[in-house]
Amino acid sequence: MSKPTRTGSELTSVSLGRKVKDRLVQVLVYVAFALAVIPLVSVLWTVVANGLARLDGTFFQFSMNGLSGRDPGGGAYHAIVGTLEQVAITSLIAVPIAVLTAIYLVEYGNGGRLARVISFFVDVMTGIPSIVAGLFILALWLLTFGFEFSGFAGSLALTILMIPTVVRATEEMLKLVPADLREASYALGVPRWRTVCFVVLPTAMTGIVTGIMLAVARVMGETAPLLLTIFFTKAINTNPFEGPQGSLPTFIWEQAADPNQNSIDRAWTGALVLILIIMLLNLGARMIARLYRPAGGR
Repeated sequence: MSKPTRTGSELTSVSLGRKVKDRLVQVLVYVAFALAVIPLVSVLWTVVANGLARLDGTFFQFSMNGLSGRDPGGGAYHAIVGTLEQVAITSLIAVPIAVLTAIYLVEYGNGGRLARVISFFVDVMTGIPSIVAGLFILALWLLTFGFEFSGFAGSLALTILMIPTVVRATEEMLKLVPADLREASYALGVPRWRTVCFVVLPTAMTGIVTGIMLAVARVMGETAPLLLTIFFTKAINTNPFEGPQGSLPTFIWEQAADPNQNSIDRAWTGALVLILIIMLLNLGARMIARLYRPAGGR
């Protein structure tokens, strides 16, 4: 007996049960997306609605020197300068160390004992609470070595928090680079270091930059380590290596702790400015990564 044959329409048809399951999963995905977006939109809306009241020229041109919490006016110029300088120093220290560490783990470590030890300590550092990093710098840099409170001390504490994040992000991006690219470069007689510099890193650059900016966004909002290392000041201090220096996280914390409405308004505006700075840095980093991406990349 000949077996019955199925027509093309029968082979391509989908049962009602599978269609229902597919629709159900789609609905669950959309619901999960909405649940994740609602808190984000709520936070952004709250910060923007409360922060626009003091988002004026005075806020960017003046500090809080000589003003109390109940006084109107004042600004966060000293805090903005401090945050930008501290994050810049942190990035200059942390990014080269973290990227070179990730390159060693992926390209040279080969699962050796040293690579395993480094990977273990990176995992440990990833889970360190931020206040522990501040306590470490306080005990070592300030109390043991005798240096004074400064923006540089705060940068050292932020460096401890930034390095493991950049290492892990860079490591994952380097692992995504196809092995065929490396083998093609080696087949042409190109040394390993040149292959890493001119083939592997440019291919993974977009992801590496994204990881770096995520790390910058994380450390830029840290308050606990800065409370222990940069101290408090309402005056403008553009020298991060000498004397207490302001920052936006400590500015927000100080102003929010004051029950006066003027202080609360300044705290909300400080939070809004911090979000705007992070957004601008992310936008600039993405533009740079797109400008220097390899030819033919998407």
